[in-house]
Amino acid sequence: MKLGTVVGIGDDLMLFEETVPELCRYRVQVILPVEGPYDYLAPEGSAGGKPLQPGQIVMVPIGKRILPGVIWDGEPDTSVPYGKLRQIEEISDLPLINDELRQFIEWVAAYTLFPRGSVLKMVLSVPQALESVAGQKLYRQGLSDAVDQSFRITAARQKVLDLLAESGGWTGADLAREAGVSNSVIKGLEQAGVVEGYFEVPDFSFPLPPADIKGPDLSEDQRAAADDLISKVRAGNFAAVVLDGVTGSGKTEVYFEAIEAALGEGQQILVLLPEIALSSQWLDRFEQRFAVRPAEWHSELTPALRRKTWRAVSEGKASVVVGARSSLFLPYEKLGLIIVDEEHEASFKQEEGVCYHARDMAVVRAKGCGCPVVLASATPALETMVNVQNGRYERLVLSGRHGGAGMPDVELVDLRFDKPERLDSGQGWLSQALRGAIRQTLEAGEQAMLFLNRRGYAPLTLCRTCGHRLQCPHCTAWLVEHRRFSRLQCHHCGYNTRLPDSCPSCDSEGSLVPCGPGVERIVEEAKKLFPDARIGLMASDTLTSPAATREMVERIEKREVDLLVGTQVVAKGYHFPYLTLVGVVDADLGLFGGDLRAAERTFQLLHQVAGRAGRAEHKGRVILQTSDPQHPVMQTLKAGDRDKFLEIEAETRSRGGLPPFGRLAAVIVSGPDEAELDNFCATMARAIPTIDGARILGPAPAPLSLLRGKYRRRFLVMTRRSVAPQAVARSWLQGLKSPSRVRVVVDIDPYSFL
Repeated sequence: MKLGTVVGIGDDLMLFEETVPELCRYRVQVILPVEGPYDYLAPEGSAGGKPLQPGQIVMVPIGKRILPGVIWDGEPDTSVPYGKLRQIEEISDLPLINDELRQFIEWVAAYTLFPRGSVLKMVLSVPQALESVAGQKLYRQGLSDAVDQSFRITAARQKVLDLLAESGGWTGADLAREAGVSNSVIKGLEQAGVVEGYFEVPDFSFPLPPADIKGPDLSEDQRAAADDLISKVRAGNFAAVVLDGVTGSGKTEVYFEAIEAALGEGQQILVLLPEIALSSQWLDRFEQRFAVRPAEWHSELTPALRRKTWRAVSEGKASVVVGARSSLFLPYEKLGLIIVDEEHEASFKQEEGVCYHARDMAVVRAKGCGCPVVLASATPALETMVNVQNGRYERLVLSGRHGGAGMPDVELVDLRFDKPERLDSGQGWLSQALRGAIRQTLEAGEQAMLFLNRRGYAPLTLCRTCGHRLQCPHCTAWLVEHRRFSRLQCHHCGYNTRLPDSCPSCDSEGSLVPCGPGVERIVEEAKKLFPDARIGLMASDTLTSPAATREMVERIEKREVDLLVGTQVVAKGYHFPYLTLVGVVDADLGLFGGDLRAAERTFQLLHQVAGRAGRAEHKGRVILQTSDPQHPVMQTLKAGDRDKFLEIEAETRSRGGLPPFGRLAAVIVSGPDEAELDNFCATMARAIPTIDGARILGPAPAPLSLLRGKYRRRFLVMTRRSVAPQAVARSWLQGLKSPSRVRVVVDIDPYSFL
């Protein structure tokens, strides 16, 4: 850019041409669902200054908004005229989003077929953390000699002064709230010099464990496994290791040793848990082992703690992070170890927003960081075991329970012959064999647990007169009765309503009856059968926070609960020494329904539930109520032969070319207008390409064909293992333009088929 300036020298005039350097162009990836970066100019006043670096976090204008973005690698698009580019508004003082994380973002975007900006948004997930830290304004008592003596101290002002006399360091909002005054009272006191405002930079750090901390003595198997992991941590190279140990074998103590080694190397550690709200015992065990609590990352954090944790991670001031799947996308400064506990859990798969599997992406991130990743489970996923067999993953085995405890005995109760008797209030759900076992356990002063993976009181309510079933108006799903709350609720969209007095279809009064059991109904039956027992209920809708979970766990540990009734939230991770009996009310639940992993999930869940029994010196016993005792899942559970089940499951899937022996991608098409949706799906069907090693099935109505008010159709891309479903989906969909109200989502490696 050149400016012509007229300069006078005596009687002569000359044109002096001054060259002003152009502002630099930068590529900025923003957090919108866009694939590539946009070009921006350096911020005002930066001409000739230090250039920005790839990875710097910036704020840029998009339309009328100011959004976060990251300086991205690559050359700017010089075809865009300089005059049409907008300037970067602000440069963050945060550390760079390093090369490793930027490459990970690009890899996840390419693999999942989601825009790079959508993946970046998961990294820059806390807008408050991106703001410059100027300090937080706090208040304390002012200097008495600076006060205007004519300033009158009212009753409201005195309340503020009394609080500050006890302690300083109040925020304005907290001080006003505690004193019961308005903010103007505090501002008036500050202007008069009676109180003093000052700024304090918040502490974004978490305490480090003491350097000399030592763990408990390990068994021979545990020590060998721990030493193997420690050597890998110290080597600082990528390795994927499956820590395969039966329930109660002490897997946690083994990988705690690896955590200690990584801390000694000055590295950060990430521990992924499937359900962070259920990890109170894990957090307590960590604190007992390392004398401090780790940084947590989950949806229950307050905004202030999310901000602190995000910044602490990015600045390397959080040494250990334990979190849900989204913690994988935090900007670690020096990640040296990743642990995926209960790696088989389906909840590691995210199905809203960017669809990804945290276990698989953890392996990818560990490879990019050049660090070990540990996949721990008593029932590793079939995909994981195939990777072990193919040599991609290593395997460490803990074959026995820690402390010499034996595995529980598993018994099958055939519900076709031992039918639950009716109670005075209606149908019963516990067989005579299970009732007797509970009674025997309680009489021995031990604890029992009843497991049913179904929340609420009853999964269905129907009319005895006309057969009408109460259904969600927004989803293809029955309304579940929650008698504790006197409500009917949809477990898919959250819709709820009160139970009507009469049938909405035929107006018959008193004709609506619950069908089938939920855990609340099992509690009702247990109270009638065992009136003297202290009964506790653990389900996701009764344990609404980590604190509520911790309270219930403490009650069980203190033996204030005799009989525990629960859903899958009780299935994993908990150690209750006096719990010796586990009864599964409906072991067949989840075995059927078209899910290719139905048998595997059922086996894993029941194996985990069974593992809660007899974890100390008392022998454990497990009773599975089933209507199909010859099913391979039931037979292998009874025999305690996990490897036989995996062999049967692998053979079944291999014959059908299903994962992990083939590849899948689901394409879900949704919209508010069913006719418009079906018309576009027909267009998609006509465009299906012919590709060797691949086929595309559909469209078909999804099992949940109406979800949250949107109609849904599904296609399924099936390919040989050697053919990438991403390439097939991309070649098929890239030329199709959907109507504005129709949404197309691709789910690579789907886990849900609803």
